[in-house]
Amino acid sequence: MKSSIFLLTAALVAGSAALAPATAQNAARAARIATLSNDTEQEVIGWRRDLHEHPELGNQENRTAALVAEQLKKMGIEVQTGVARTGVVGILRGGKPGRVVALRADMDALPVTEANNLPFASKATATYNGQQVGVMHACGHDTHVAMLLGAAEVLSKMRKDLPGTVKFIFQPAEEGSLPGEEGGARLMVKEGVLTNPTVDAIFGVHINAQTEVGTLKYRPEGTMASSDVFKITVKGKSAHGAYPWLSIDPVVTAAQIITGLQTIISRQTELTEDAAVLTVGMVHGGVRNNIIPEQVELTGTIRTLNKDMQQKIWAAVRRTATNIAESVGATAEVEIENYAPVTFNNPRLMEQMLPSLRQVAGPQHVVLQKAVTGAEDFAFYQEKIPGLFVFVGGMPKGKKPAETAPHHTPGFFIDESGFTLGVKTLATLASDYLNAKK
Repeated sequence: MKSSIFLLTAALVAGSAALAPATAQNAARAARIATLSNDTEQEVIGWRRDLHEHPELGNQENRTAALVAEQLKKMGIEVQTGVARTGVVGILRGGKPGRVVALRADMDALPVTEANNLPFASKATATYNGQQVGVMHACGHDTHVAMLLGAAEVLSKMRKDLPGTVKFIFQPAEEGSLPGEEGGARLMVKEGVLTNPTVDAIFGVHINAQTEVGTLKYRPEGTMASSDVFKITVKGKSAHGAYPWLSIDPVVTAAQIITGLQTIISRQTELTEDAAVLTVGMVHGGVRNNIIPEQVELTGTIRTLNKDMQQKIWAAVRRTATNIAESVGATAEVEIENYAPVTFNNPRLMEQMLPSLRQVAGPQHVVLQKAVTGAEDFAFYQEKIPGLFVFVGGMPKGKKPAETAPHHTPGFFIDESGFTLGVKTLATLASDYLNAKK
């Protein structure tokens, strides 16, 4: 990775002791957040189990939104509903003037059929892309909602001492919308979630099934990759499968393009600078075994950690597909759409808040991680204002990451004993930010 990241990391480590909260007032506030967070544990677990049993796909989170709005109102928090379709925003105005900070959780589930034998396992189904599918919180968004509700309850009980305002953003469709639909963080920002009142900084957490409970992981600058969707339509000439010389075969051409795309990463991308991924995830073409079709569609994803590399890979995909197709007399139409930018942790905000993370979890449990090629639309908020995105451990103690089911799979499992740390983290980040000197 770039040397600037190592220099920044060294500065963070060296300066953390001097930046750590040391006053009696800070210590008392931290103790109060810890006590209130511990008190919410069973309630947070209850919310999470309810949400896990009743998951909803993106832009369909009506039951989830109703539960969130009801709980926020019980806490005396101002509530806005119907934001970016099914989103909910809570506004907690502190007893003293100050800045505005936002905390965000995503609410949507995935088209995955759950395989866990839990009393609250999902039995939900839905129609997705024309298919009947199981629906499951296979990425932990149910835990994010529950932990943010817990943080809202903690901060609502500290209202009179808060110097400023907290916005609680419960966002739909982080995993993406159906074709033709707009949603997620991009639509939240478009509809003004960062204004009225204007937000100064935003924080978010993501549960991680391969990180042990009690652990927080962070990274300054690029921490999660941008995510792009590409579609390549290979057009040839149809013929009987027994007479391939009469065709311009888009199936064979598509196969050559798939092979060619692999060299973009392995031979054309400077991986010592940053990681990058190019994956073809869908191949569609043909209706019968002995008919060479007229066209084949390839769809996939591109993941990069900086904009220069992203643009180089986009150009290489277009060049590779069109030239290979042209070489055999076919054509290739290439469409590339950006789903989410790089999740970029603001370095100054990271430096300011790292002592808070260490105070919450203990210095030995706050770990600098490598960048990951997963993506998060939290990045759209970070494009507008300083933001910080942190990972919270959800793997049972004593387990090894290789022994646990990955995110987005039927066996995905989260240890509920890690939720209180998530609540403390969110509440502490908001409180410490508002109480810090400008």
